[in-house]
Amino acid sequence: MATGTNIRTYFEGTWHDGDLSVMKAADHGAWLGTTVFDGARMFDGLAPDLEAHCARINRSAEALMITPTVKTEDMVAMVRDGLASYPKDAAVYIRPMYWALAGDELGIVPLKDATGFAISLEQIPMAPPESAATLTRTRFRRPVLEDNVVNAKAGCLYPNNARMMAEARSKGFNNALVADAIGNVAETASANVFMVRDGEVFTPVPNGTFLAGITRARHMDNMRADGLRVHESVLSFDDFHSADEVFLTGNMMKVTPISAFDDTKYQVGGNGNPITQRVREMYWDWAASQKA
Repeated sequence: MATGTNIRTYFEGTWHDGDLSVMKAADHGAWLGTTVFDGARMFDGLAPDLEAHCARINRSAEALMITPTVKTEDMVAMVRDGLASYPKDAAVYIRPMYWALAGDELGIVPLKDATGFAISLEQIPMAPPESAATLTRTRFRRPVLEDNVVNAKAGCLYPNNARMMAEARSKGFNNALVADAIGNVAETASANVFMVRDGEVFTPVPNGTFLAGITRARHMDNMRADGLRVHESVLSFDDFHSADEVFLTGNMMKVTPISAFDDTKYQVGGNGNPITQRVREMYWDWAASQKA
């Protein structure tokens, strides 16, 4: 089901208007979940880090034993061709996708070079700067590489994320702050997470249980260039309860301020979360600098 409007689909060598059907019932990806995707954004006529997102889907495909079939530079060109039909002020979600078409004699292991590919473009607004979210804990945890493909942006990981978020919503919160296998904070159900304490910024150290995102890395570069001290650390839930600010980062909305984690409240707006606001400003400034 589409979440946006004004959808365009690239499939079998050309762009189509609308949400095109691309997968068959017997495709390996349809019944065994061998799908990978990535997400980029266009806003204000910009598509920052588009090449990095297109490169990552090829790495994700290889991690899931799917043969990537489109070179990064060709994928970038396809996306830009599809975006050309949108108004310059449109906010568009860019989603390239691969899935396995066939498997071995038992049907389980994807066959080499049997790969489906599509790109979906959907017009989805960016969240306003003052839009905040709330977090709670969840009983579900992030998997490890030994039991799931956490080194890929794979569709099969998202049912676990969905039950985290569903549990959070049942408790009256927007999202869940999620632990890794040994109980340290990893990320949320949908995005990477940062906290601010005494003017310094902290984020969970990548430990193989979550994707350290492209937008996360971009924010870290921007903050360090601006003179902020940024630490990748082992963080507990207590660390977040003692934080001055908490914010999420991801491709979909770039920066999302957090106003509460369970019964801990954070001030959002005004002078309450200056570093979060600065991170957002720096991202938009950096994106505009890439226009040429």
